[in-house]
Amino acid sequence: MKFHYKFQNLLGTVYRKGDILFTNDGNCVISPVGNKITVYNLKQNKSNTLAFESYYNYTAIDVSPNGSTLIAINEKGEAQMISLLTCTVIHKYKFKQQVNAVKFSPDGKYFAACCDDTVFIMTAPCTFTGEFRSFIMKRVFKKSRDEVTCLDWSSCSKLLAVGSKDTTTKIYTVDYLDNLNMYSMGGHTDKVVGVFFEKKSLDLITVSRNGQVCLWEANIDIDDLVVSDVQISHRKKRRLQKKEDSEDEIDEKAVIEKDKEYESGSEEEAEKEVKAEEDQRLLYKKLGRHYIGDEIRRAHHKVKLTSAQYHKDTKMLVTGFSTGIFFLHEMPDVNLIHTLSISEHRISSIAISAPGDWIAFGCPNIGQLLVWEWQSEQYVMKQQGHSLDMTCLAYSPDGLYIVTGGYDGKVKVWNTTSGFCFVTFNEHKSSVTSIVFSANKKFFVSASLDGTVRCYDLTRYRNFRTLTSPSLVQFSCASLDASSELCAAGGQDVFDVYLWSIKFGKLLDVLGGHEAPVSCVTFSPTLASSRLISASWDKSIKIWNCIETSADCETVQLTSDALQVTFRPDGEEIAVSTLDGNITFFNVATGDQTGSIEGRNDLGSGKSDTDLVTPQTMLKTKAFTTICYSADGTCILGGGNSKHVCLYSVQEAILIKKFVITQNRSLDAVNDFINRRLMTEFGNMALVEERGDLEGGDVSVRLPGVKDGDMADRNVKPEVRVHCVRFSPTGDSFAVAATEGLLMYSQNAGIDGTFRPYRLEASSTPYAVKQLLSQGEWGAALIAAIQLNEQAVIQQCVEAVPPADINLTVSNLDDDYADRLLSAISRLLEDSRHLEHLLLWVKAIVTVKRRKFPPNVLLALEKVLTVKYSQISKIGQSPPRTSVAVGKGYRHRQTKKVPSQRASSVGESPHRQILPD
Repeated sequence: MKFHYKFQNLLGTVYRKGDILFTNDGNCVISPVGNKITVYNLKQNKSNTLAFESYYNYTAIDVSPNGSTLIAINEKGEAQMISLLTCTVIHKYKFKQQVNAVKFSPDGKYFAACCDDTVFIMTAPCTFTGEFRSFIMKRVFKKSRDEVTCLDWSSCSKLLAVGSKDTTTKIYTVDYLDNLNMYSMGGHTDKVVGVFFEKKSLDLITVSRNGQVCLWEANIDIDDLVVSDVQISHRKKRRLQKKEDSEDEIDEKAVIEKDKEYESGSEEEAEKEVKAEEDQRLLYKKLGRHYIGDEIRRAHHKVKLTSAQYHKDTKMLVTGFSTGIFFLHEMPDVNLIHTLSISEHRISSIAISAPGDWIAFGCPNIGQLLVWEWQSEQYVMKQQGHSLDMTCLAYSPDGLYIVTGGYDGKVKVWNTTSGFCFVTFNEHKSSVTSIVFSANKKFFVSASLDGTVRCYDLTRYRNFRTLTSPSLVQFSCASLDASSELCAAGGQDVFDVYLWSIKFGKLLDVLGGHEAPVSCVTFSPTLASSRLISASWDKSIKIWNCIETSADCETVQLTSDALQVTFRPDGEEIAVSTLDGNITFFNVATGDQTGSIEGRNDLGSGKSDTDLVTPQTMLKTKAFTTICYSADGTCILGGGNSKHVCLYSVQEAILIKKFVITQNRSLDAVNDFINRRLMTEFGNMALVEERGDLEGGDVSVRLPGVKDGDMADRNVKPEVRVHCVRFSPTGDSFAVAATEGLLMYSQNAGIDGTFRPYRLEASSTPYAVKQLLSQGEWGAALIAAIQLNEQAVIQQCVEAVPPADINLTVSNLDDDYADRLLSAISRLLEDSRHLEHLLLWVKAIVTVKRRKFPPNVLLALEKVLTVKYSQISKIGQSPPRTSVAVGKGYRHRQTKKVPSQRASSVGESPHRQILPD
């Protein structure tokens, strides 16, 4: 088994806070997700999380005009210049304070960042200047009387408009201009939320938090500003020449010039020149003030305008409010086009695509990201993660889907290929504690603390069965047998195990005997056995035979409370994690202990800000709360209340690899030691309340004893935890349900240049493979390519073999070579265009060999074939669509053929519309 797992993608969390923006082509949305950045490709219906991360959550991001560079700044002012071509960080810089906004200039030479009451203008790496160093300071402005909130560049990249909390808007220049040094404009009665220049003009639009929109007209044109810049260079040369002249020469020249003026009578001309210079100075005139939030404020007097965005090409202004309502206005007449309420929570960020047809909204309170097409009034994408932490997850038997449950009571189904959620179930009224997929892939089961176990159909997307107990019980775990006919669930407050029939929904038996809450139940994964294992906090596990004699059980005593139990894929061994940090292995048939792993020291201490004990003492409380066997049963994966996920070898009982799921210091218990600067004689400064902008502030003190599902309105740092880990059935990836979301780790993620040959011989080289292919020796070339174990070489051999010779070539391969070839072809099917040729290879290997292939190889092949079938079946099924958008003072009718990728909303099932709330 290979162990080079790398971070691949982040699911379950689509938006945290900060700026969202479109790429230059308008097909992708870039969203900050905690300390990571996710790119959602709306055209290809895929999401990709970039591999790098920051030490704190990102808040301000922007893309350069050429689309190759991304600047991202976290909440502590640490900026990263990122190359979107290589997806790597090329430079770093510290602003030492929080950055409210950052913006590239239209020509790509500069970018501006505003921190507190200061505005920085720095050079950006670009080909125009030939300067590829980042963060070189150009100018610094500290003229505002309060915090700067927003900024925008003019089309000529000469002027910068900055809005602040002091209700003023100021104009700054990159270069020193005679006709403008600094210009300030008032007119608002609340802090400025957005400032926008018109396209190829110096006219301004300013928007404040109380819903006021002011229109400003400049007295000079943008071309005149460029000409004045040229005149300034000449004036600077004249000044330098005057400084070189002596004082006597200057006096003589002045006397001669005065005499000439008196003689020619040029006093009137001098006055004209003075007036011309005054006319060239930039002045703004207020054309009007509009109140766009009055109708909302009548119903909710505390409503605030929280975000604004302006599209310069279509002159369209989009404003979002704290109640989840957004307005769409046509400027400069301020005609209302559309009004829509997307949620009941604050809209913190708005982005408009370059063509102007798509609008993206971000709601941080519920973690929602929406992309709306305003012309057809349809959702292009509507995604929302769990509002609270995930508690459990389960892979589908083919590895194509992942089902997650959370403290918010919602159950979501995610596509591992696209990374999107396509259906959400919200029937549970309390936290979901366990999720299990059926072996036939048709349904899954979820248990909850609300006293129900629900069965969900993946064909019709509905809750078709609800299993309950005679008395109300909080179910802490659930499991399905290999035949998908029996369901078992353990109680948390009632120490019994309940057994139901899925087909009839009838309670078959109640298994008693435990003296403490049941922490886990699991059925044997093989059809030949009907064993049920239950683990409890009473320091024991019980082995039940549910079919033959359900009343009798075998009890195995443990050294500590049992937290989790899992079967090996062959059903002959179980692993039990206990509260003392150990993982113990038992033989199911005999009940004897076969091995043990002591992994408490591997988890790490992870000291919280509120902890008053030492890290050594905290380490004694660590244990594996979730464990899982690998697909081949040789390794076991474990995680707990720590940032580490440990991979152990079962046979040698040693640690193979330790994965650090996050370095985000915005979470609690990430560092092993507390910063001594926070420790004072009065205690830890992390316990001091921090007041925000809202009335009453945000209190950062947690309720006593409350750790999970705290619904109070306080500003609490989430604690880093691993709630659940699961290996995919194919064995090439595993998923981690943690505080930040659903983290995916895969063997095929990133660029891995490690050379891992298989039965390598001296004659097996890439050059030898090319020579054999040129001579037509397909079998020898394919064997050499498999021995090299290079995907590119195998692809070259597979595509070179003629279709007529495929069967003969496969018949000469050994069984182990055939298994590796089938696994390589399943990876080639994901991106290759030679679909029919690869399917001929698959058919030949399966029909010629006629043997039992490894399950993980067949599952990987089934997964990629299912995806290909779903993609091909959608071709030609999207008819032309007529879209009509009608608004106040605006009417637009357009007939267009929408592509299948954009027509189907991400977040909607192919059968019916299911919108995650």
